[in-house]
Amino acid sequence: MQAVAGIPDAGRGLYAPPRPVARPALLALLHAALRGDGDLLSLLPANAYRMEIGPLGYSRRSILIVNRPDQVRRVLSDPEGIFPKSDLMVAALAPLIGDSLFVSSGDTWCRQRRMIDPAFTMMRVNRAFPSMLEGAQACQQSFDAHARDGVAFSLDLAMSHLTADIICRTVFSASLETRAAHEVFAAFTTFERSVAQVEIRRLIMDRAWTSVPQRDDVLLACNTIRRHLGDLLDTHLGPDGARFDDIASSVITARDDFTRTAFNREELIDQLGVLFLAGHETSASALTWAFFLLAEQPDLVARVRAEIRKVVGDGEPLTIEATRHLPLTRNVFRETLRLYPPITFLPRVATAPTTIGRHQVRRGALVMVAPWVLHRHASYWRNPHVFDPDRFLPEREAELTSGAYIPFGLGPRVCAGAAFAQTEAVLLIAEMFRRFDFHVVDPARVRPAARLTTRPTEQIMMRVTRADA
Repeated sequence: MQAVAGIPDAGRGLYAPPRPVARPALLALLHAALRGDGDLLSLLPANAYRMEIGPLGYSRRSILIVNRPDQVRRVLSDPEGIFPKSDLMVAALAPLIGDSLFVSSGDTWCRQRRMIDPAFTMMRVNRAFPSMLEGAQACQQSFDAHARDGVAFSLDLAMSHLTADIICRTVFSASLETRAAHEVFAAFTTFERSVAQVEIRRLIMDRAWTSVPQRDDVLLACNTIRRHLGDLLDTHLGPDGARFDDIASSVITARDDFTRTAFNREELIDQLGVLFLAGHETSASALTWAFFLLAEQPDLVARVRAEIRKVVGDGEPLTIEATRHLPLTRNVFRETLRLYPPITFLPRVATAPTTIGRHQVRRGALVMVAPWVLHRHASYWRNPHVFDPDRFLPEREAELTSGAYIPFGLGPRVCAGAAFAQTEAVLLIAEMFRRFDFHVVDPARVRPAARLTTRPTEQIMMRVTRADA
């Protein structure tokens, strides 16, 4: 491992975006409990950003945070088969996506992955790029309207609508109409803020594998999202379904290698829900932060525009080939994922006693890999809390520690849509920032929080103007 904690501070004058105050462990626990808003970031003690492996605060079931890259790989690759997705995450997501690919384990996961693998080929960037362009063009029209009327809008909602539109075009060959997009955004917000398993008191006090009833508003939110997914799915299950050649049709026609059985309708909603949420909610989270970070750095926006102008000129459309020649724009997104990884925590549960490094791990303990912490760890990053996209330049490659950057996970469960997400982000950042200037209404109010994903505590309100006005 390469340590960079001793490198002289080069961060003066660079932008350090919002982050929680890091407190001693007991104070962090008391602060999180008193706030009562379920923000798991506020539970992270100051020493979490310095330790390799160690206990995370105080918990009845024991929580161990793992920051050493070789042990992170061991936990997430799980060659011993003892670190499945945590019971808390599985139970939290069950009302939304059932026992689907994202949360299943063992033979069930292997079967589902075999059945869905052909659908992943349809997420290849070359095939999906036209859907990305269509979504970007629709978003430009929306921003043009915002620029004309001058009224502030929710950046979070705009990014949610945009990414939902693109993933719907990719998965279902149809755009998501505005009312449905707003309902899905509101439902997921309710779900994430209220789901029982991310309540801090349960994380601290409950034993492993404790059954927790969900609140009625959470179940209603899940039903809302599943209803919209079901409506989209039913267009493919009806008499006209044979005309589709997309991800949904591929999952519908998938068969088990041994039993030759297909997914039933509820299982289809489960599996397509994973693809929808992975391509929608996580992308929306990352793009919300990327747009905010750029809006706060006009000098960086000027550099991004100069790069785009050099590659495609002033008015030429962006092609898939052009997106491959925008290294600064790509590094802006990579640095956004470092500081604000959409999946803040990757919790696992130990199903058997074991050791990690020098630490004894008992059965039922939570083993926490936290991209948020790993990406800001003092041992692996120069100026870890500073936004510096140039840290990913080839000439600075020696500064990077292998295994300390995992925005898409690691091992056999690494995100299959990583290339899709990165190309989508480069296209959308380039298309929007070459045409528009974005202005945060009240940047001092912006603060990150983590429940299931990394989101602002309040929606970021934004105004937009034409860059050529």
